Amino acid sequence: MLKQDATDRNHFLSWCANHEIRWKFIPPRAPHFGGLWEAAVKSAKTHLLKEIGNTNLAYEDMLNLLAQVEMCLNSRPLTPLSSEPSDLEALTPGHFLEQTQRHLQRIWARWYPEYLQQLQSRAVQDCKSPSKIEIGWLAVIKDDCLPLAQWPPGKIVKVHPGKDGIVRVVTLKTASSDNVMQPVAWIALLPIPNDQSDATVGDH
Repeated sequence: MLKQDATDRNHFLSWCANHEIRWKFIPPRAPHFGGLWEAAVKSAKTHLLKEIGNTNLAYEDMLNLLAQVEMCLNSRPLTPLSSEPSDLEALTPGHFLEQTQRHLQRIWARWYPEYLQQLQSRAVQDCKSPSKIEIGWLAVIKDDCLPLAQWPPGKIVKVHPGKDGIVRVVTLKTASSDNVMQPVAWIALLPIPNDQSDATVGDH
């Protein structure tokens, strides 16, 4: 392991040298030398302490909160990404996490359709029994082009059964539009609380 670490370190240093990257370190226990980035961390700490105060948080809750605060910090714009007049994108700390982001994108691309399929299995089953798809139910609208962690919701306001009585299309009220028609195959019904028939949604 140590030999591999040394090899990786040498490879990293060679890569930095070839790209003319120089590292400048601040003295230990002198965060005020950090300038802008340390000011951002200090600001985040201040607001974090003011918000949670003496609140008792479970370890998992605290870890979740810190991860989301970290996400907010890493999304802040630092400087223009390029000098091109048409380029409106700014460089963010998140750009330096691209390898991690690629892993996350691949995990999301696999997990997102799998989870929706679990929820959609309920819709497919219920479309054979029209009375089970009811107005007022909340659903997730499937969209493979959405960014990470986006789950566009829609409230069923109307059902459209066919001549055979089977509901294959519903009308949804969404945040961006009052009425959107969607086929049942492109929505995922959320489990109804206290509904025993939904107990097996995650067991397929």
